[in-house]
Amino acid sequence: LLNERLEQAMAASKRDGRHAALMFMDMDKFKQLNDSHGHGVGDELLVEVARRLTACVREVDTVARFGGDEFVVMLSELDPDREKSAALAGTVAEKIQSALAQPYRLALREPGHGPATLEYSCTSSIGVVLFSGHGASADEILKWADIAMYSAKADGRNRIRFHGRHA
Repeated sequence: LLNERLEQAMAASKRDGRHAALMFMDMDKFKQLNDSHGHGVGDELLVEVARRLTACVREVDTVARFGGDEFVVMLSELDPDREKSAALAGTVAEKIQSALAQPYRLALREPGHGPATLEYSCTSSIGVVLFSGHGASADEILKWADIAMYSAKADGRNRIRFHGRHA
């Protein structure tokens, strides 16, 4: 579905001249939560992350879990002006980062113990690429967003980085 929506956004962008943006993100240090408290708690966090991401974007936008703790957000129908589109995408990325950084209340299910709740905080690293529907394939756009996300991680995590190339 993500690939289909990306192709549609590329075609619409090419048709109407408006930019779109693809964000590739993952939760920093997610593996530590899974290793410490189990996959059930990790899965609970991922469900809440998806809910928060969906609340941060418009209905025309797309939120997808890419795998593990990686998510993709696609912002469609931005502005014809690249700089304005970059500013809009940056604002949404900051909103997402702020929402994901709020504490999570996760249910612990430890054998032999009663119900317990873990208050957990984590950050996210987000890579963003703008595209306008021509000059790049869907795979290239995903790859560029992924590269930008790894740049955010390399710069210390809890960062937003734009890919230098815009498709």
